[in-house]
Amino acid sequence: MFRMFALCFALAFGGQHSAQKGVAPDEAMAKLKVGNFRFAANQSAHPNQVEQTRKSVANGQKPFAVIVGCADSRVPPEILFDQGIGDLFVVRVAGNLADDAVIGSIEYAVEHLGSRLVVVLGHERCGAVKATLDGGHPEGHIGALVKAIAPAVEKVRGKGGDELDNAVKLNARLVAEQLRASKPILAEQVAKKKIKIVAARYDLDTGVVEFLE
Repeated sequence: MFRMFALCFALAFGGQHSAQKGVAPDEAMAKLKVGNFRFAANQSAHPNQVEQTRKSVANGQKPFAVIVGCADSRVPPEILFDQGIGDLFVVRVAGNLADDAVIGSIEYAVEHLGSRLVVVLGHERCGAVKATLDGGHPEGHIGALVKAIAPAVEKVRGKGGDELDNAVKLNARLVAEQLRASKPILAEQVAKKKIKIVAARYDLDTGVVEFLE
């Protein structure tokens, strides 16, 4: 059963069986910043979205960065960073949170695909963070999201300023901290300076991504 799962997982995520050297973290961040600059300036180049690219990555992928983003339809990482097919390994969940499934996905990208930069991407006016800030008792599984975001909300509540935006930023930072401390794989890779895990915040109005550290 485990062998079958491992085989299916490898096929689903590109077929690589050992880590690639990958793009250095600072270089990867520079590529993201340049791509976002193009997007925010309405000068997107839409790279790596042609037939040749599709065929070249059909049997394997080497994404240069991992983006842990919110499921919000207004925050598609490939578009706001102006990247193409095979460039980014994207994991999206409301509130850009990191449960075991998300962490396992990141570990796979780091260990087997060679990704060396992980960005936890929060965004302006995040609905999941707002729901947590507003309080109440959400129905269904939404409560699990609220519970996970609550630590960030409680730390900014009553501190002045824009509580929602402050909570968005802190939530992204706390998730990045969680990932950096995740053992054994991510914490070890961070300690060896093989990967970098950072937080960022996307502005819905301007299109600009601000890296928070």
